[in-house]
Amino acid sequence: MGTSSAQRVEQWAGLEQLARRLGLDDRDVVAITRVPLFAGLGTSSLTALLAEAKVRTFARNALLFAEGDPAQQFYIVLDGWVQLYRQTPDGRESVIALFARGESFAEAVMFLGGTFPVNGAVLDDSRLLVIPAEPFRRALEHDNELCFKMMASMAVHLRRLVGQVEQLTVRSSTERLAEFLLKLAGDGATSAIVQLPYDKGLIAARLGMQPETLSRALAKLRPLGVESQGRRVAIRDFDALRRHCVRADAYR
Repeated sequence: MGTSSAQRVEQWAGLEQLARRLGLDDRDVVAITRVPLFAGLGTSSLTALLAEAKVRTFARNALLFAEGDPAQQFYIVLDGWVQLYRQTPDGRESVIALFARGESFAEAVMFLGGTFPVNGAVLDDSRLLVIPAEPFRRALEHDNELCFKMMASMAVHLRRLVGQVEQLTVRSSTERLAEFLLKLAGDGATSAIVQLPYDKGLIAARLGMQPETLSRALAKLRPLGVESQGRRVAIRDFDALRRHCVRADAYR
């Protein structure tokens, strides 16, 4: 059985001082502790790793880093959307990845050092936890147990990535969209309003479908309480969405 949001907040009650310093609320704490990189870490270890972290806000379309910049930090999305992309020779943007609330990015580059291989920018007004790389690496150098925990966490992350690849092959577009919306709203939600990025094509690309397929999937979810108007997606009945995903699993 999974751990609920309330249980996670209680489990990490020792992070209250850190949360106050950074201006984090309970939802932020839950989002951070769900990041695979931090899975299995105790309160003292996580507090040490985030000792020099800062919460920063960015306006829509702000550039976080450019390809070739020194990789001196990594990020966790607390609110908003972030895309990683490369500039093609003819000036177009080729999107590499898209990240939403509760997801981390650029941590692999942090471990390797060097420079960012892509550009990173926010798509909407966003709030990010920015974690400096150097103190993070120092903490790992002086704590063998922490290193092993981090290796285990990266293994968890790899399993999740494999699971995402599997979803693209065994789940329908409607099922993938339903799971994506459930994740955006967070644990324990019964209804929610989700704001998608300005370009729905980015969501379609992330879910492995064409924009027109995304529109059809949204229409198919309407009987389950999902209503879409522009960027705004209202989810009226989470239980119906969850049951839809569970039934899909049962038929496999």
